[in-house]
Amino acid sequence: MSFKFDGSVCSDLHVIKDFIDNVLEKLNGIIEDETIMFEVKLILNELVANGAIHGNAYDREKLVNLSVEVLEDLIRIEVTDEGEGFECDLKSYDPLALKCSGRGLVIVNGLSDEFYVKKNKIVSVKYL
Repeated sequence: MSFKFDGSVCSDLHVIKDFIDNVLEKLNGIIEDETIMFEVKLILNELVANGAIHGNAYDREKLVNLSVEVLEDLIRIEVTDEGEGFECDLKSYDPLALKCSGRGLVIVNGLSDEFYVKKNKIVSVKYL
């Protein structure tokens, strides 16, 4: 089992929905486990939307780039945007603060077996 997808989408949430649905449709033929597919869907939605919202500030002229690779024992998802990037400190997130942002990366980190943030690139690895 091997699969590779590379694509880009403008920072419009309506366009992003169709873009992610297209990727998930391709992955449905590769990943049979419904739980893993649900988790991958959450990861993709959170990371690509975060790139458009926080990285690219909804600028339709800026792209969010997505790379998805499925190998025998893992799924690797990489998302980059055209923003300046940020320093990620998941330990400082307070779920009781009820902020409007910050939960997405905490969720992705929890669903990932490996999670990396470097400036404007986020990588999520999930073992199969």
